This record gives sequence, structure tokens and C-alpha cells, in this order.
Amino acid sequence: MISAFLHGYLLSFGLILPLGPQNTFVFTQGATQPKLIRALPVAVAASLADTFLILLAVFGVSVIVLTIPIIKTILTLIGVVFLLYIGWVTWRSKPTTNGTHNEFDSLKKRIVFALSVSLLNPHAILDTIGVIGTSAITYNGSERFAFTLACILNSWLWFFGLTIMGRTLGVVDRNGRVLGGLNKVSAVIIWASALYLIVGVAGSQDFY
Repeated sequence: MISAFLHGYLLSFGLILPLGPQNTFVFTQGATQPKLIRALPVAVAASLADTFLILLAVFGVSVIVLTIPIIKTILTLIGVVFLLYIGWVTWRSKPTTNGTHNEFDSLKKRIVFALSVSLLNPHAILDTIGVIGTSAITYNGSERFAFTLACILNSWLWFFGLTIMGRTLGVVDRNGRVLGGLNKVSAVIIWASALYLIVGVAGSQDFY
């Protein structure tokens, strides 16, 4: 059981570590909100979304997605449009750390965006369902439970840690200069992710 837990934790950590739309949004929210407690709902939303995807993967949805190519193509195309939009909003967002106007000042909007960058991000979906789902089928009973628990625990610890790191930067960068540059970098990363997906779909035999 311990080996299954370690496998799940290290595997999920490797998947969640790369800088992408989900991580950049959570980190940026931690940095731009005037208080840490205002950024925590975003971390919770991202963690819940990851938990949802992990449970779907473990309970066999990966088989459906991986065996029906058209589903992967549709998810990818939807994700491309979404990432282009998120990149545009992020580029225009004006970071503030003093409670003044921000593109994501509304709690509802922040939660919706957090769920969106998690559930509508093809990379997150295919990585979680494809990699974690495939790995989970090698375990049964208590070992599968330990593997799943480790993946979920990693997501929660990661997003809360990312939020705290962002808040630390926000305290240091009170004039918002670093955060302004971070928004631009985040937007470019998001657009690069969309471009990567477009190239992948165009070069996929399943697309034709």
C-alpha cells in the first residue's frame, strides 16, 4: 500500500508541476488578492476540479476517452478556443494588491475561471485521465485507494502551496511591476499551450 501511495504522489506531482494555465492562474490570484483568504477559494476550486478528474480517471472513464478518438479531438478543439480566451483576459488583467479593480475581482468570476482552467484544459484532462487512469488499473482494493488518495492529496497541497507562494510575492511586489510582467508571461504560456494543441490536432491521424 505504501508503494502505491508513493507511486500516486510522485506521478501526480510530475503531472501537476509544469507551468500551465491552471498553475499560473492559481499563483497569480494568490499574488494579486489583497489578503490570502480571498485567494483560497481559487485554490479550493482548482483542487476540487482535480479531485473530480482523478476520480473519473480511476473509475474507468479513461477507457472511453482513449478508445474513441473523436472525443479527444472535440475536447482539444474546445480547449484551444478556451485557452485563447483565457490568454486574452490574462493579458488585459491589471494586477493589484491593494483591493482596487481587477479583472477577477468578483469571487464568482474567480471560481468559474479556476474551474474552467482545470476542467476545460485538454492537457489536464488527457494527462489525468490518460496517465493516472492507466496507472490506476494496475492496482486493486486498498492499493488503488492509496494510489488515488495520494494523487488527490498532492493536488490539494500543491494548489494551497502555490497560493501561499503567490501571496508572498504579492506582499513583496506592492507596486505590481513584477505581477504585471507575470500576467504577460502567463498569457504567452497559455497561448503557447493553445498553439501546441492546434499543432497536435493538425498532425494527428485521428483528426482526418
